[in-house]
Amino acid sequence: MTADIAAILAIDGIATGAVYALVAIGTVLIFTVTRVIFIPFGDIAAFTALTLAALDAKQLPGTVGLVVVLACMATIMDVVSLARAGELRSVPKAVLGYLVLPLIVVGIVWLTMRFNPPMPVRIVLALLLIMPISPLLDRIVFRPIADASVLLLLTVSVALHFALVGLGLLFFGPEGVRTEPLTSMAIEIAGVHVSGQTVLILTAALVFSGLLFAFFDFTLIGKALRATALNRTGARLMGIRPARAGTIAYLLGSLMAGVSGVLIAPVNTIFYDSGFLLGLKAFVGAIIGGMTSYPGAALGAFGVGLLESFASFQSSTLKDVIVFSLLIPVLLWRSLASQHSEEEVEE
Repeated sequence: MTADIAAILAIDGIATGAVYALVAIGTVLIFTVTRVIFIPFGDIAAFTALTLAALDAKQLPGTVGLVVVLACMATIMDVVSLARAGELRSVPKAVLGYLVLPLIVVGIVWLTMRFNPPMPVRIVLALLLIMPISPLLDRIVFRPIADASVLLLLTVSVALHFALVGLGLLFFGPEGVRTEPLTSMAIEIAGVHVSGQTVLILTAALVFSGLLFAFFDFTLIGKALRATALNRTGARLMGIRPARAGTIAYLLGSLMAGVSGVLIAPVNTIFYDSGFLLGLKAFVGAIIGGMTSYPGAALGAFGVGLLESFASFQSSTLKDVIVFSLLIPVLLWRSLASQHSEEEVEE
């Protein structure tokens, strides 16, 4: 391996790690607020790429049908739950949040596509269609078992992933897609060619990380999410609704996953099931960060990207094995470094 090859692999690994960082940060965000390890996170990113490809082809994406079905299911479940609790005054708000707003998004997409919008508008439409999916899934799947153990929530999350893969095959078909390049710009750094797409990926990762930091430190909603992540019971006593905080976390996470899907779609062929490996590799980065630290998750994701890039140069068939093998020493280190307390019973 020459120095030029190492530099090219490093740049490719950093760009890949930036995509993983967005997904990893979103995974940590949802986990800290809701205790749910959201395995379908990568599926949301893949669905965004597939949605954008359908919009580029001037077709109505299958995501439209998915949002409509999920919106109807979430509305029925929430209305029934409110009726059983005797809170009928909250029904209009539930209908507005779970049915009207998602259908408005679907209507905007349907109307806008009749005028052949430019690429920036299509990207915005794809993100608008993707953002309601995670909150709706939260209401349908996770909200009824919010107080269950983390293990049960993880099991349900894995099952939800397989359900979404099946729906992805139904709505998008088995064909792989690539979207139009976001930019044709290219620059040269120290004799190494760097594509504009790589620059966009790094810029997006830095911008969204900075915005997330500002959101948590300088906004009331962000502070409410931090309070919920630290102590759900204490946050509830202070008037913060964990369910609402969870919805906001899912919205922000969906936005970050959607941006990841938009960024990787021009450089990788995306299939209906491509989100699994994307989400799993980002999850490795989140594990390195301890599932609690956003900077740790981002650094872990960049490390995974670099490891994958250099591993693919050595053996493209074993690169995934090498990446996932990283979990073994990390988990051992986490287990040995954490403090374990044992209950002592005095007789």
